[in-house]
Amino acid sequence: MRVIMMGRTGLVGAVMAASLAFAAHAGVPEGVAAWQNGDYARAIAEWQPLADAGDADAQFNLGQAYKLGRGVPQDMERALDLFGSAARSGHLQAEANYGLIQFQNGNREEAMPYIISAAERGEVRAQYIYGTALFNGDLAPRDWPRAYAMMTNAAAAGLPQATASIEQMNEYIPLEQRQEGERMAERFAGTQVAAASPPPSAAPAPAPVAATPPQPAPQTYPQPDPRPQPAPPVRQPAPVVAETPAPAPTPAPAARSGNWRVQLGSFRQRSNAENHWRNLSARVSQIAALQPYLVTAGPYTRLQAGPFATRSEANSMCSVARSAGSDCIATQR
Repeated sequence: MRVIMMGRTGLVGAVMAASLAFAAHAGVPEGVAAWQNGDYARAIAEWQPLADAGDADAQFNLGQAYKLGRGVPQDMERALDLFGSAARSGHLQAEANYGLIQFQNGNREEAMPYIISAAERGEVRAQYIYGTALFNGDLAPRDWPRAYAMMTNAAAAGLPQATASIEQMNEYIPLEQRQEGERMAERFAGTQVAAASPPPSAAPAPAPVAATPPQPAPQTYPQPDPRPQPAPPVRQPAPVVAETPAPAPTPAPAARSGNWRVQLGSFRQRSNAENHWRNLSARVSQIAALQPYLVTAGPYTRLQAGPFATRSEANSMCSVARSAGSDCIATQR
């Protein structure tokens, strides 16, 4: 792939012995409340035992803390491990972060499935990378209309590298394919609203990263190789370096807790599960306020949402889901 990556900034997190000052760890929402009040140590103390026990929301939140260096030393390797654990439990926001960091670390093949999934849900940094791959025909089959659509949405969200790439694409992609890409971008934008930004009625409180400016390592994004096929080799363009993260805010950690979820269906194709979530959450505000989970079970992908403290709460939400035409059962993890 004609992609140039800058050397990864060395971020070595010092090992810190965590002294948990609270005898009882109430849960994820208490940690979010502590974070919003600037009490990062207490937030970490609330999330750490839950993350150790496998709670995906706590793992995601703790990963954000290590990514930003709030309450713990900044440690991208630890953040990556936590995002990976949450992603394997079906946490969609963690999947996006895991894929982006893996790509930045040079593990492009491993990162791409996560990048593609996040891009199709509307994550602008992932759209930039996926659009580049589609344009170059490397790490993804060459598809110029889809590449143009991805890059158009990333540019519309304010990512400056995407704006520069659109200008290059305009020189090489035929007008007919660009117009097809613009129509595709409009369709993408319409289906990604619910997944990209929670509705105003959503219950979760603002994220740690929304409360304070993020301070991750500088990220280097790929730049499309402006060469149509076939063409003789040309001079490699300079890489584009993102001095600040993309303007899209990092998603909020969930402010809910509990061991119960609702299962909204089981699908052979993961994409069908994602589409069902987008459609259902776009129509039902109570569903949109939940955290979605994609859980692999053999050849199937189970779409779950929650969490809930009790079976009764889960059953009540199932009534809402069924009235909207979705299958639903309460399940305890």
